[in-house]
Amino acid sequence: MITYIGAAWLVWTAMHAGSLYLLGFSIKVSVIDAVICNTLLLLASSVVSNTLRFYQPGKGQYLNIVAWCALLAGMWLFLSRWLLLYILKGEEIYADVLNSSLLMRGSTGFLLICGSALISMLYYTQQEQKENERRKSDAEKLAREAELFNLRQQLQPHFLFNSLNSISALIGRRPEEARTMIYQLSDFLRGTLRKEENEVVTLEEEFQHLQLYLDIEKVRFGHRLNTEIIQDETCGKLVLPAMLLQPLVENAIKFGLYDTTGEVTISIEARCVNQYLEIRIRNPYDVDTVRPKSGTGFGITGIKRRLYLLFARTDLLETSGENDIFTTVVRIPQI
Repeated sequence: MITYIGAAWLVWTAMHAGSLYLLGFSIKVSVIDAVICNTLLLLASSVVSNTLRFYQPGKGQYLNIVAWCALLAGMWLFLSRWLLLYILKGEEIYADVLNSSLLMRGSTGFLLICGSALISMLYYTQQEQKENERRKSDAEKLAREAELFNLRQQLQPHFLFNSLNSISALIGRRPEEARTMIYQLSDFLRGTLRKEENEVVTLEEEFQHLQLYLDIEKVRFGHRLNTEIIQDETCGKLVLPAMLLQPLVENAIKFGLYDTTGEVTISIEARCVNQYLEIRIRNPYDVDTVRPKSGTGFGITGIKRRLYLLFARTDLLETSGENDIFTTVVRIPQI
């Protein structure tokens, strides 16, 4: 900014001195007149600019700025005339021309100072708008992060209470399995705390964490729960939001096992589709006791909200039920 102002001052001063030289004045007189007038004019413009930096006129207050510019133009004209006559005393022809050109000089100075004021108002208004947008963006980001944190905090107790209830039920009948489940729950929660520091993880890391959860659930349900994980070899390094799959798989287990008595297989398939990581989770369901087409449980609702907060899209999670199989499809953009 300072570079542009300095370049503009040099160009204007050179034009000023060249005009006086063409009118027949000496180089000395032309340069002194141009330097003094334009230096004082630059100072007056700087005063206006700094004033507008801290004071932005509201509606109906622009006349105050015009009056301020007129006052500065008058002060600039008086001071530049006094300095020029003092420095160039003895130049009678120049003095006559100077006095006869005061109206033109004053008008030009007033217009230039007003122009500086207008440019400053536009610049500072634009800077203020950018600052407001930045603050708004920061506030929205903080609100989004707070809501994401709350969603993740809701998921942990939701799973933890179920696990503790299962451990309580196993302690009396199967203490060894209860002890195993406590160890597995400890590993799962330790991994969860580590994931709190990261917004995204690779698919491999997510599946490793998910396997801890499945091990716990297999202790709960025994031989009734079978899982099948299918993954494209090229998808392992793709990323997705941390702890995204566990609530969806928990939802699949809940509505796959709670309403049936036989063995149930939960299928999890990850594929690379164009610029997306697509994950399909399938589980059987009893069409007479649940309504999977409308979505079930906190898991799906929370994941939909989380995906919207992260990607500003509502089409990244779909559910469907067909032939007694409930399918959840989640698509993660790879940016």
